[in-house]
Parts: sequence; C-alpha cells; structure tokens
Amino acid sequence: MCVMVRFGGYISVGSSGTIGGFESHTDFLARFGSTSGSGKRYLSKVRTGLLTSMFNIGQAIGCFFLGRLGDMYGRRIAIIVASIIFVVGTVIQIASVKAWYQYMIGRIVAGLGCGIIAISSPMLISEVSPKHLRGAMVSCYQLMITMGIFLGYCANYGTKRYDDSTQWRVPLGLQFAWCLFLVGAMLFVPESPRFLIEKGRYEDAKRSIAESNKVSPDDPAVIMEADEIQAAIDKERAEGEATWGDLLDTQHKILPRVINGIMLLALQQLTGANYFFYYGTLIFKAVGLEDGYETAIVFGVVNFFSTFVALYLVDRFGRRTCLLWGAAGMTCCMVVFASVGVTRLWPKGKNGGVTSQGAGNCMICFSCFFIFCFAVSWAPVPFVIISESFPLKVKAKGMALATVSNQMWNFCIGFFTPFITGAINFYYGYVFLGCLVFAWFYVFFFVPETKGLVLEDVNVMWEEGVLPWKSAAWVPPSERSADYDVAAMANDDTPAWKKMFGK
Repeated sequence: MCVMVRFGGYISVGSSGTIGGFESHTDFLARFGSTSGSGKRYLSKVRTGLLTSMFNIGQAIGCFFLGRLGDMYGRRIAIIVASIIFVVGTVIQIASVKAWYQYMIGRIVAGLGCGIIAISSPMLISEVSPKHLRGAMVSCYQLMITMGIFLGYCANYGTKRYDDSTQWRVPLGLQFAWCLFLVGAMLFVPESPRFLIEKGRYEDAKRSIAESNKVSPDDPAVIMEADEIQAAIDKERAEGEATWGDLLDTQHKILPRVINGIMLLALQQLTGANYFFYYGTLIFKAVGLEDGYETAIVFGVVNFFSTFVALYLVDRFGRRTCLLWGAAGMTCCMVVFASVGVTRLWPKGKNGGVTSQGAGNCMICFSCFFIFCFAVSWAPVPFVIISESFPLKVKAKGMALATVSNQMWNFCIGFFTPFITGAINFYYGYVFLGCLVFAWFYVFFFVPETKGLVLEDVNVMWEEGVLPWKSAAWVPPSERSADYDVAAMANDDTPAWKKMFGK
C-alpha cells in the first residue's frame, strides 16, 4: 500500500530531475532561449530562474488553497484530483513550441497538483501505517522523490543525443505513466481511518485499520485503535470547527508545532541539496566535466540508494538523532566543497581557462557524501515529523503552511541561484554552511522525538510541554507507572553546554 501511495513523491519531483538537463539541451535552448550577439542561443539568468522555480510557486498555491481536499473528500480522492491536474500541466508543457512563458505556465499548473500530493500522500501514509513502522513508511515518500530525480537524470542522459524536441518531450511524456499508475493504485489503497471516523464511518475505519495491520476487523487491537481515534475526534469536535486562527493556539501548543513545521521544511531547502539537484549538470561543467549528465546520474544513484538507509535509521535511532547527525555531516562536507571550489578549482583564476582536475574530483566526492548525509536525514525526516505533529482538526492546515514554507524557499533557491553563483561562485556554499550550523542548534533545542508513538500520544506530548532534549525518554499516559514525574520532563536547570554535549 505504501509503495502505491508513495508514487505521489515520484510525480512531485519528476520535473526537478529533468529541468536542469533541459536547460542544457540544444532544442530546448533553440525554442525557449534568447540569442546572444554572436548568434548563440542561451537562457538568461531570469528565464532560467523562472523556468526552474515557478513549479514551486504552483506547489505553494496548491498546498495553501487546495490542501484541504483531503479533509473534504478523502485522501485518496485528493491524490486522484492532484494527478489529473498534474497531467494537464504536463500537456501544456509538451504543447509548448516557441513561447517560454507557455512552458512556465505548464510548470505552474503541474505544481498545483504536486502541492496537493505533497500534503495528501504523507498524510495518508502516516494515518494507515502501524506506529512502529510509520517513520519508515513516510520516508518511502521521500524514497520515491529520489527515484524521480534519478530517473529524470537518466531520461536526460538517454535523450541528449537527439537534436529535436525528443530531447525534452519524451522525459515529460514518461510522467503520464506514473500518473496513471498512481490513479489506479488509489482504487486498492484503504482510506485513512481518521478521515473515515471523522465522517461517521466507524465500521469502514475498522476495516481500514484491519487491512493495514493484516488482522480481522473485530480484533481487539483494531477496536482499541478505532476507539482512541474516535475519542480524539470527539474531543476536537467539542472544541469547535478548525479555522486558520486555531493555528495560533498556544494553550494546546499548536503554534509551536506550526513554527516547527515551517522551520524544518525551510531548513530542509536551506541545506543546499537542491542547489546540486537543480543545477547539477551546470555545476559539473564548471568543475571541468563536459558531460555533466553522467555526474548528475551519479548524484541520482547516491541519493536514491542512500534513502533506503533512511528507512532503517528513522525508526531505529529516531527523528532527532537523524537530523542532528545529518546536519553535522552535511556541515563537514560543505566546508570542503566550498573551500576547494574557492581556493583550488581555478589555479589561474576563474577566467584563466584552467581547472584543477584533482580539485574537481574532490568536490564531486564530497558532493556525493553531502547527498548521502542529506538523503538519510533531512530529506525524509522533516516530512515524517510534520505528518505526525498536528492533531487531526488542524492537520491539513498545519501541513499546508509547512509545505508552503518549503516551496517558497525552494523557489528562492531555484530563482536566485543563477544570479548568486554568477556573482560569488562557490562562496555560495558558505551561505548554506551557516544555515546547516543553525539547523543543528534549532533541532537540538526545538524538535522533540516522536519515534514509536501513536499520533494521539504525540499530541499529548506536545501539550505537556516536554523539553525536546528529554523527549526520547517521555512515556505515554497509558504506559506510566505511579512514580512517573510529568513536571520533570518540562523543566531542566542544566547549563546549555551540558545539554548539548553531556550524555
């Protein structure tokens, strides 16, 4: 079931894996580029930024304005509608002949569909997964994202030898197959039991839980889980219909969760990973490799297979641990990547016409280490956390704001990177380095551990104000002994340096 739902992740970034290569294809440049004084076709920095990043604007709009389709009609229906919207956007792109802005509009429309998927797919997976597998199952969404990027690179490599629109129309057309698969898969996946109970369909919810856990609908564990969901929903109904103003609620710790989601998905982009994914082909031409497509495929392979490691780590060691070690690893890699690029790549200066092959190889090596660290930590884990953090009443709204934050930063990186790299080259890496250091401290002080908890217990942990660095030892109310000290979990007089570096 998870494999079928996670195809939404592939669709969400099929365009990310291809657009960087398209911008180097001769036919794409001939159709949508400008002509230089020497008669050469090229994409200006503005046009490159818009073609790359307007997809993210579409996603942000889809998240914010259409994200509640899953609450209104069900997660499965929302994913089907999103797939249809994505197909329409892809058709607009394929039909583009000369007008670059038509292609851009197609990317915006496709982004609308992906914005819905970005909320509905992780939400559905988190709500049908057993608690001890939920982290790995939601991470499978990210696994399919990495597969989309990898196959996008492969499609670019496979069509680069053509000299007509086959170069870019075939990779776009392949996305139809995945959309059809996703729509068909939704006919076999059970609906979210939380959605079903919210709509008064208690017996259907029991069947959904039973199917996900491979037991009978009358199994005591199924009835207990359904009753817990029912009690949580009844409590939320007693508090009234959710509004956007409810996201500012501090009494039930909703606002801190909203801020947490916004920050985590913003920092996911500010790690700098999409700097490599969007512009990988162009970056490696800068380090002296003429066939940047091959190196981009190496990136895709590392990213894809590293995500399998994340499926094990996220539920074995927890969300906080993965984020902290991931940020530390990426920081080390970015120091080397940026420093070598600044000091060793061009021995005679950028305009000297000579690049150091050794420096280029070193940068590629540490880029791969960076992608590995990202893929096992910051790529999947923020999606896991936001899918677990919010109570059902405000879940769609909270996830929408977090995803909008992600896509707006994604837009900024996609749009401004050509200008920034043109001005400061690999000094740009130091910007991401600073963000990674900040991300480590943010996770330590503000992100609690949610491993192994049912979604209703995650809500209780937030409401009790548990300190993030103590959250791994928190015990749900149903499992506490008589001497359990709730207040101790919300207070700590230990000096800050001991909190970070003590046992």
